[in-house]
Amino acid sequence: AAMLIRLARPEDHDQWLPLWRGYQSFYKVDLPAEQTALNWQRFHDPAEPMHCAVAEDDSPEGGGRLVGMVHYIYHRSCWTAGDYCYLQDLFAAPDCRGQGVGRALIEHVYAAAEAAGASRVWWLTHESNTDAMLLYDRIAAKSGFLQYRKLLG
Repeated sequence: AAMLIRLARPEDHDQWLPLWRGYQSFYKVDLPAEQTALNWQRFHDPAEPMHCAVAEDDSPEGGGRLVGMVHYIYHRSCWTAGDYCYLQDLFAAPDCRGQGVGRALIEHVYAAAEAAGASRVWWLTHESNTDAMLLYDRIAAKSGFLQYRKLLG
């Protein structure tokens, strides 16, 4: 299928929202509507380091349907002059899996991060997400680090 990867626009909200909800369902979380609204606001604020890109089916039969999304965030590092780019959320519509949506979205983040002077793109995935890891193992290197966290508040 013909696919266009581009930054999300405010008018994409109604098509982005089911993708965002699908991502949350995959990870068995249900974030409050206020957080979702805040995310969407931040994606469209030039002062924020948060970005959202979407995969649009631009084939004649696709009708501009959004079939995937990626959220990424720039942050400082004590190890490099260039920022790191954290690829936080990646989701392809279930009926479009295996068609290159995820790879195209990741490659968009790679290109955007390089253009922004970032020194690396990094992300986490759950150890049970074996389907996604088949792709990740081909296009990135495992760091060998394990994540630890303490929830606050």
